[in-house]
Amino acid sequence: MNAVEIEEAVSALAEQPFNAAEFPYAFLEAFGNKETTIKRLRVGASNKSDLGGVLQTNNIHIAAAAMSEVTKTLAALKASPATTKAKAEFILATDGDTFEAEDLESGETVACAYADFPNHFGFFLPLAGISTVRQITENAFDIRATSRLNRLYIELLKDNPDWGTPERRPGMNHFMARRVFNDVISDGLLASETRKGPVSLRFPVETLDILFPRPFPETCRDIEGTQQAQYRTTS
Repeated sequence: MNAVEIEEAVSALAEQPFNAAEFPYAFLEAFGNKETTIKRLRVGASNKSDLGGVLQTNNIHIAAAAMSEVTKTLAALKASPATTKAKAEFILATDGDTFEAEDLESGETVACAYADFPNHFGFFLPLAGISTVRQITENAFDIRATSRLNRLYIELLKDNPDWGTPERRPGMNHFMARRVFNDVISDGLLASETRKGPVSLRFPVETLDILFPRPFPETCRDIEGTQQAQYRTTS
């Protein structure tokens, strides 16, 4: 599975009613685990969890938590001897309302509402054998946008199969291009003074850290150090 396919599967999982018993298996399946692998985990042949969850060796230890005990369950997963023995890279706990996870190698964490966990699917891409270079993790929203456009394209062709014919394809491509153009305008990256006037490139303040991530890191560190020194002086 590629990143777009994984995003689609994870988003579909988040939209389904939460099932504590099935979630760990559905989560692993969303990241490309084969049916035979899931079956072995179900029967316990390869599941060595000591907390009633699902533990996949060298990958992840997942446990469904009681309501409002997600943080406590995550701590238990981290302290679990089975987690250490299995050399799990990730731990994950959720009660269907809150979602928390940790990368045990880097120490990075995710904490969000359950419905929002697809926004962090890039965090778990190593489960699918995809190296999480920083660009992939930070561009998870771009991958989700690509996935949504792909689903829209497929649904349009289902309802209008003739749109996929060579004669109608230019019109379909024009429609999709307009959709992307409208999304870029909605994000504030393009703007026009009038409804039909020329557009110009814009850089909304909230996008600067994404578009230009720390362009001068040495300068940033100098500024941060000066600010911290000033704070210590005034306080």
